Amino acid sequence: MATELHVAVRKVASLNPATGEILRELECAVEGEVQAAVARARAAQVAWAEVGVRRRIAVLREFQRRLHEKKSEIAQAITLEAGKPVAEALTTEVLVVLDAARFLIDNAHRLLRDEALPHGNLATKLKSGRLLREPYGVVGIISPWNYPFSIPATEALAALVAGNAVVLKPSEFTSLVALELRSLLQAAGVPQDIFQVVVGDGATGAALIHSQIDKLIFTGSVATGKRIAAAASEQLLPVVLELGGKDPMLVLNDADVDVASSAAVWGAFVNAGQACLSVERCYVQRSLYESFLKACAEKTKKLRVGRGLDRATDVGPMIHERQLRIVESHVEDAVARGARVLAGGSRLPELGKNFYKPTVLADVTHEMRIMREETFGPVLPVMAFDHDEEAVRLANDSEYGLAASVWTRDRERGERLARRIQAGTVMVNDVVSCFGISEAPHAGVKSSGVGRTHGRFGLEEMVRLKYVDSDRTPGMKKVWWYEYGANFARQMEGFIDFQFARGLVDRLRGALLSTGVLRSKKL
Repeated sequence: MATELHVAVRKVASLNPATGEILRELECAVEGEVQAAVARARAAQVAWAEVGVRRRIAVLREFQRRLHEKKSEIAQAITLEAGKPVAEALTTEVLVVLDAARFLIDNAHRLLRDEALPHGNLATKLKSGRLLREPYGVVGIISPWNYPFSIPATEALAALVAGNAVVLKPSEFTSLVALELRSLLQAAGVPQDIFQVVVGDGATGAALIHSQIDKLIFTGSVATGKRIAAAASEQLLPVVLELGGKDPMLVLNDADVDVASSAAVWGAFVNAGQACLSVERCYVQRSLYESFLKACAEKTKKLRVGRGLDRATDVGPMIHERQLRIVESHVEDAVARGARVLAGGSRLPELGKNFYKPTVLADVTHEMRIMREETFGPVLPVMAFDHDEEAVRLANDSEYGLAASVWTRDRERGERLARRIQAGTVMVNDVVSCFGISEAPHAGVKSSGVGRTHGRFGLEEMVRLKYVDSDRTPGMKKVWWYEYGANFARQMEGFIDFQFARGLVDRLRGALLSTGVLRSKKL
């Protein structure tokens, strides 16, 4: 009698975080399916690379056109699955991707073409050198739920235009947005096997890491990033890791309080505070401290919290209750240690289980978790400082270093402090929007990650550099080959002196020594 083996099928559920409604259940890709996807990508990648960058740019242009046409539909899909207001889905996701495509359409051909490499050493002047930029092959992307369209799309577009195939593993919370991205790319002309999505949980992501990909781009937590780095090191797999932040905002005593407080409120609460570039620490010079706090509290209390599909909503729900509980614990710890709640500080159960009031905390200190750990929620903790030196010290007192901002009417002062802050990006008189500047690299220092995305340097992450050297005199033996002979070392000393001695007399001495005219270093 035959025995049937029943293997449990793992599934992930896509939920509307505002209502808890199950949008769709999807089966997780198992290890064999992930490996098969990577194998298909590898087989198709050679032909994709051979079509040339101009053809790939044409595909990006078609993608851009289709995304523009479907902007409202895509924005609503993002809102349904990620919760953010439609206005934010349009500005921080759709607009960002449209502009990333624009940057690559305008610049990819120039940035990817072969580059002549002149030689300065006289001994190599008869050589011709070129730098070639070649695709890695198959790039794996593991993307997060907080920006489920703009993060994987900007990375994928750069990888694709460089000639790579891409296998994307999206967050299990936002799989449907990733499938929308796949539909757009394939409708624009990207071959089916060149951009694939493997839906699943952590095990699916682990399978992608251990597959035969050639590079991995990961965005997520520091803890997960460290585990990925350890796993990648065993395979010598190159990685780009964007691991979040605890971004400081420095408000100097000459700042415009109305402008800076509006920036702090938006920077802390955009996407319900679930952004790696969120304002998570705010430092205000003591002379402005109370007026700044008052302005932030008043503006926060006016924010409209609700479902993202409601066009009147300013702040939507958090992605899930687990993340909300982290926010609650940070606020409770801060209050227990002496922080004051000026606005918010509690859930909004009448709206749903994932809603939390935008919260302003005063009198926080670095002994509180809210100033040490990534909160990733709608909380603005504010602390006073006395002078610029203290502000820089406080800003740098963190394991993170993704971004920061400085607020002042004195641009020179702001840029001077920006140079001293340990972060991948420092904005003077703006917050968060650096992610939408397609020309600017997006990267962090310290525990915020390694490598970069966006712009020229993000595109460089998608290619291997190859140096090709051609000798212009193939029929001539090189003087540095065997046999050296009795005088070779002396001639080399003279040749080195001729190139690198400082004075004219020393250079002439080197020339005479190298030719044998001069037998001693003394003229």
